[in-house]
Amino acid sequence: MKIVIVGASGTVGKAVCERLGARHDLVTVGQSHGDYQLDMGDETQVKQLFDQVGNFDAVIVTAGKVHFGELEAFTTQQWQVGLQNKLMGQVNLVMHGLAYINEGGSFTLTSGILNRDPIRYAASAAMVNGALEGFVTAAALGLPKRARINIVSPNVLAESMDKYETFFRGYKPVSASEVALAYEKSVEGLQTGQVYTVGF
Repeated sequence: MKIVIVGASGTVGKAVCERLGARHDLVTVGQSHGDYQLDMGDETQVKQLFDQVGNFDAVIVTAGKVHFGELEAFTTQQWQVGLQNKLMGQVNLVMHGLAYINEGGSFTLTSGILNRDPIRYAASAAMVNGALEGFVTAAALGLPKRARINIVSPNVLAESMDKYETFFRGYKPVSASEVALAYEKSVEGLQTGQVYTVGF
C-alpha cells in the first residue's frame, strides 16, 4: 500500500513508520522534515500536498497542535491553535484526501486521553479530541469509495514522561511502539468508525 504519514518524524510517527515500513510504500510528511512539508493548519497547503502526492491507499495523521494554559487566561487566538491545526487540519486531510484515496482506502486520525481523563490546562486538547472522535464516528457512515476511517486515542507516552510527569501523576504511560499497533490495526484491518484507545 501507499501510505501517507503526516507527523512521521514525531515520536509516534517514527514508531508507526517502523511498524509499516517493511511492508508498505511510505510517504513521510512533517512540518519541517520528510518527503513533503506541511503546515496542517493551512488548508491551501493540505490541498497542495495531495496534488503532489497523488493517489494513495491510506493516510495516517500522528500530528496536531493545541495550546495548554489556564482556562481564564485563554485568548481567542489560543483556542484557534487547536481548532485550526489539530481539529480542522485532520478534518481537511480527510476531506481533500477523498479526491485521491483509492477504492477501499483508509484514514487514521489521532485524538488522545484528555477528553476522557482531563488534566489542568488541557481544556483545548479535551475539546478538540472530543470533536475529532465525533467527526470520525459520523464520517464513517458516509465516506465514498468504500473508504474507512478510524481514530487512535493514546494515553500519555512513556517517552514524554520526563517532560510531562508532573501533569500526569497516577497515569500509566504507554510506549510509542504499543501505540503504533493501533495504527497498524486501523490501516491493515477492516474496521471503520472506531476509536482505538491505547493504555487506558
